[in-house]
Amino acid sequence: MLLRLLPLVVGAFAIGAETFMISGVLPTIAADLRVSPAAAGSLVTIFALAYALGSPLLAVASAGLERKRLLLAAIGAFALANLLAALAPSFLWLAAARVLLALSAGLFMPAAVAFATATHAPEKRGKAVALVYAGMTLATVVGVPAGTYLAAAASWRAPFLGVAILSALAFAGVAAVLPRQAGIVGFGLRERLAAARRPDVLALLALTMAALVGPFAANTYLGLLVEATFGFGGDRLAAALLLFGAMSFFGSQFGGYGADRWPRERFIAAIFAVLVVAFALLAIAPRWGGFSGGAALLAGLSLWGLFGWAFPIVQQARLVSLDPALAPITLSLNVSALYLGAAIGSLLGGLAVRQGSVGAVGWVAAASELVALALLVATAAPQPRAAVTQPERPRALWLEAGE
Repeated sequence: MLLRLLPLVVGAFAIGAETFMISGVLPTIAADLRVSPAAAGSLVTIFALAYALGSPLLAVASAGLERKRLLLAAIGAFALANLLAALAPSFLWLAAARVLLALSAGLFMPAAVAFATATHAPEKRGKAVALVYAGMTLATVVGVPAGTYLAAAASWRAPFLGVAILSALAFAGVAAVLPRQAGIVGFGLRERLAAARRPDVLALLALTMAALVGPFAANTYLGLLVEATFGFGGDRLAAALLLFGAMSFFGSQFGGYGADRWPRERFIAAIFAVLVVAFALLAIAPRWGGFSGGAALLAGLSLWGLFGWAFPIVQQARLVSLDPALAPITLSLNVSALYLGAAIGSLLGGLAVRQGSVGAVGWVAAASELVALALLVATAAPQPRAAVTQPERPRALWLEAGE
């Protein structure tokens, strides 16, 4: 039965590759479309804002739609948006394509997770969800470096074409393999806003947003950091992204291990402390250059991948533990908070590049993690309180857990 999920895995891989590969192709996009690197970096801000604001609204609006039809519409729109991006004659055209990419990705992923859980017995739902998200994890290890290498060998448009083809394959697989599935009864905007106003929930969402500012400030301009350190990108950029992707994969596993075994607030504090060091290494790498700069860059990327990707896992565990009955809402809000942090981070990174050097991005990211650490200290160990009053719903908790 798990093999039926392969089209969803391919779709998640395509979405992960497109979402994260922008850092590797950013320098060539800026040069080809004749915009500054900071302006090109706003493509990340645009995507993140569209995802953060659009995903919860689309989840509410599409709750009652038949699931297979919804998945086909979402991945079809994602394929079209990649094709539009590949053919973009101007920066404005590419920015509009990124909005469509964000909205379709924000519609596909929650629907894919809900579909995977609804079609499997309770004892297999965890494996089903992990399999879908394995597509996104694999994209960071394989898809992003491959896209970067393809951009260096051909054009920045080539990776978008490649993702469009993968999305089309996912569309065909969904149409041919997956059964029809009725829509679900979802939480409305009123219930989501009520949960978001709770002080304990709001504190955790604020921490998620603050914690993601640094990683996305650095990730947006990672291609420029590698080029500034080594003197050129190309193969070395692809190799650096491969290392980062591999460490990110181990980081997600490390986060799951630590969330179950160590005090979560202390673990997160340690994560933030290590990230300050990691981003400081990225900041000094371009200034040092040569062997020392390359070693600093690779060490920073390794620490960032291992510890940075551990944070979301631990933070989601904290949200679920806070009030299990509200987990579908709080996890959905957490995704929006994550992408709001990404939008702020990419914006601050752009300002740093515009006003200083690319190495300044590392200092901005390090300072952002210090802010997140201070916020954690101020809000650590929130006490659970009574859940928001809501009507009984004839559907399982896990249906919206991927939103």
